[in-house]
Amino acid sequence: MASGQELEAGARPGVGPHPAGPPHPAEPPRPGSWQPLGARFRAGQPGGQGTNFALWAAGAEAVDLCLFDEDGRESRHRLTEQDFQVWHGFLPGVRPGTRYGFRVHGRWDPWTGARWNPAKLLLDPYARAVDGCYTSHDAACAAVRNWPEADVADTVRDNRDSAPYVPRAVVVHDDDDWYDDHRPKTPWAETVLYELHVRGFTMRHPDVPPQLRGTYAGLAHPAVIAHLTRLGVTAVELLPVHQHASEDHLQARGLVNYWGYNTVGYFAPHAGYSASGSRGGQVGEFKQMVRALHAAGIEVILDVVFNHTAEGAELGPTLSLRGIDNAAYYRLPPNRPRGYADYTGCGNTLDTRRPQVIRLITDSLRYWVAEMGVDGFRFDLAAALARGGGAGGDGVDMEHPFLAAVAQDPLLSRVKLIAEPWDVGPGGYQVGGFPPLWAEWNDRYRDTVRDFWRGARPDVRELGYRLSGSSDLYQRGGRRPYASVNYVTAHDGFTLRDLVSYDRKHNGANGEANRDGTEDNRSWNHGAEGETADREVNALRLRQLRNLTATLLLSAGVPMLTAGDELGRTQGGNNNAYCQDNEISWLDWSLLAEPGWRELCELTARLVRLRRAHPVLRQRAFFSGRAATPGGQPDLAWFTPLGKEMTEADWFAPTSCLGMLLSGSAMSERDDAGRPLRDDSFLLLLNAGPLAASFTLPGEPWAAPEAPYETVVDTAAAGTGEPYPHGAVVLGGRSLQLLRAPAPPFAPAPPDRVAGSRRVPPTGAKNRMRSDGLSAYPHRDGREPT
Repeated sequence: MASGQELEAGARPGVGPHPAGPPHPAEPPRPGSWQPLGARFRAGQPGGQGTNFALWAAGAEAVDLCLFDEDGRESRHRLTEQDFQVWHGFLPGVRPGTRYGFRVHGRWDPWTGARWNPAKLLLDPYARAVDGCYTSHDAACAAVRNWPEADVADTVRDNRDSAPYVPRAVVVHDDDDWYDDHRPKTPWAETVLYELHVRGFTMRHPDVPPQLRGTYAGLAHPAVIAHLTRLGVTAVELLPVHQHASEDHLQARGLVNYWGYNTVGYFAPHAGYSASGSRGGQVGEFKQMVRALHAAGIEVILDVVFNHTAEGAELGPTLSLRGIDNAAYYRLPPNRPRGYADYTGCGNTLDTRRPQVIRLITDSLRYWVAEMGVDGFRFDLAAALARGGGAGGDGVDMEHPFLAAVAQDPLLSRVKLIAEPWDVGPGGYQVGGFPPLWAEWNDRYRDTVRDFWRGARPDVRELGYRLSGSSDLYQRGGRRPYASVNYVTAHDGFTLRDLVSYDRKHNGANGEANRDGTEDNRSWNHGAEGETADREVNALRLRQLRNLTATLLLSAGVPMLTAGDELGRTQGGNNNAYCQDNEISWLDWSLLAEPGWRELCELTARLVRLRRAHPVLRQRAFFSGRAATPGGQPDLAWFTPLGKEMTEADWFAPTSCLGMLLSGSAMSERDDAGRPLRDDSFLLLLNAGPLAASFTLPGEPWAAPEAPYETVVDTAAAGTGEPYPHGAVVLGGRSLQLLRAPAPPFAPAPPDRVAGSRRVPPTGAKNRMRSDGLSAYPHRDGREPT
């Protein structure tokens, strides 16, 4: 097939169900301004009100602005002004609520990455609101999908009009100054994240009016916020709320992209979550939701998807960036520029090496912070954003221009930044590798805690690091324990209840023959696959849920809960419910009426309150394992069931039981007045074995002699507050206890525990004490910790 060949058959460009007409003044656009990008309504302009339109399209030969009237009729206005690669014009009389798009003219030469096609209506990348959605149709593709020679189909241009099948941008007027908003500004160390889906969280909530369920207004409802405040979470992490589209293969099966990781508009709140319509009302509704959450002391974190777009691979729909300047926005392989470099598994990857892409992303982030009120972001497949920054090809570069741009930005550098620290490309796994300012989802925490409680770990080496803040991953570069976002479950994978109820995934409803979703679940059904009437199995499962929840909320780092886990939410064993916009994914609030699930919810809230009340449980600095002053107590100590401090051999020996003592009298932090911060001391005991275990409680210098320990949490018993005399405590099989330790008398610290002392045990150099209080031991991959 010759380069640039076009399909001549099919409808002429511009012909759709509504013929082109003059719904707006025929006056040609005035020059206007090249900035800001997007559509900006301006009142009080000479000659009357109107809207300025500006589109960056460096390689384009011409740009048509397309306006749509209430009947869907289209009128086109050629933008003749161009400054700094931005096409722009001002149209008097164009008011908020007007729908618009662009048609961009240029070369059709896919062999060199050029894919301009004016037959395709394009969404403004800077659109503040979007009306309509993508409907799967071959005409939405710039190339001919069903061309007889399939191997070159993407090089044949399709001249059919895509307008009937693609969304429109909407002009929005926004003069909100946020005078009545008060951001919580919760410190990282005090943060408790709660990941939720805007729609699924309220679709079945009995106290939310039906017309508000599944919307931003529904999430702002007092009954919903009351649940969040009762739990005590400090931030909601919302699954993607950028305007997104459903893939062709899902639409063909009658499904949708429920999670929303398929973005088409980086500035627009997804209209499907709006009770206020799609003509700009979604913007104000989102802001009111943020205000309501802020008023309750809850921050708003957005899960953002800048690694790829909904345009997919070569034969995906042309919705926006591909038609504006394909080669400037996407990573194209140097040896095959008609294709796409795919580090995301979604068909394309945005090229963050290019200034215009960095500008698009950072402009979007600043907009959501400054104008929409959000408090931070979680970046999906964040490693893909840091690829190819230097001379080393497309490897992940932690000095990448994108990361540098965020770090120096006076606004973005002050909000919460969370990386999903991997992608699907070579060398993409970067847990622990991101620079300061960034927190990370810590999947090693997830895997370790799951394995420990299902009895799959022969020793507790890895668990020690995860409980104490993962210093082996995050201590380098001046980072703190709160760089680790600890989680046991997330939207992707089993729910907490399913984690203890299924050995295998059950994804048949997704229509992919159960091939989708991970096989590495690290789950255990405890004797029956799925729901069962067996009381013993159900009792053990409920205890394991308490164990997993307590472990998460008592670990150093930032805990992330997944919405509904505190209620016992189940997806019926579906570990990849990305396409299930139904009862499989929606929270079932009726579970609160069942005693077992209500008690789990109450335990979760009690643990969050305990964490908030005691800074020793959420420390800002890594543990040293040594006394800060002579005669003081170490800030962290590890114990065997015999009540003895763990040795190097103990870390490597098969065991399912250990204790961690956190000293409230040896914290390295100071309060706002500069005084040493002091708290209670706590002993956390964990027993993942099936049988009860006797645990000798530590005495001097860890606790006052003969003084009782106080039970704060016992996952094997409903009651708390039981005192234990100096001696031993019995840990139920597969259970956890948190004990308040009696304050010890002032006594000299052991010689190897005094600050500055680095006594090496006599068994050799490999047994040296690490600065975080754990004995040194190899990582799971065999490398010695650095």
